[in-house]
Amino acid sequence: MGLQISISDSIVQALRLPEQRIEQELCRELAIALYTQAILSFGKAQELAEMDKYEFGQLLSLRGVARHYGFAELEDDLNYARSE
Repeated sequence: MGLQISISDSIVQALRLPEQRIEQELCRELAIALYTQAILSFGKAQELAEMDKYEFGQLLSLRGVARHYGFAELEDDLNYARSE
């Protein structure tokens, strides 16, 4: 199941982006907004943005968005580091 959002032509035309980048940029902006408001986890926001963890982390940093980093994320990172 997916979700489609309807955006009027006048808004799409007002965007200062090349047509081929509009969907990608809107998904990234939505991912940042939802992560900032703690509506999406980092992993799901990163998935929505269609970026890997590092890229999405860098994007959040560039935007001045602090990572929501708690014990569960630390544990995941430690487990990942030990597996390599």
